Amino acid sequence: MMGPTVTSGAAIKEGELEKRSENLFQLWRKKRCTLTAQSLLFASGDGRGGRRKELSFDSVWKLECVERKGTRVYFTIVTTDRREIDFRCKAGTAWNAAITMALVEFKNERAVRELRSRKPARPWRAW
Repeated sequence: MMGPTVTSGAAIKEGELEKRSENLFQLWRKKRCTLTAQSLLFASGDGRGGRRKELSFDSVWKLECVERKGTRVYFTIVTTDRREIDFRCKAGTAWNAAITMALVEFKNERAVRELRSRKPARPWRAW
């Protein structure tokens, strides 16, 4: 498996997720995933390497629809263009929580950067 891309940084979590295909049959496909502070990287889970894809947190709006059914957890990542990407994982792996926490941290850091770039810091005055 190839390492994370230059833009993605160190891995927070690595492992297997299943992604629902967007074709007519909507089959679940195993993906080898790497979660970083800026994105979710995934490649086919068949071990042949294949093409890696990157889902940058810049294009992610939210993670929603977390459901537990049997031994699996199902969740949906919604992109900024309102596209929904369905994933599932084994119940004990906590992929949905790890992705949510990384996404919240990414959005918070971006908001702080934008706020600092808009107005200069002023000292706080007590009355």
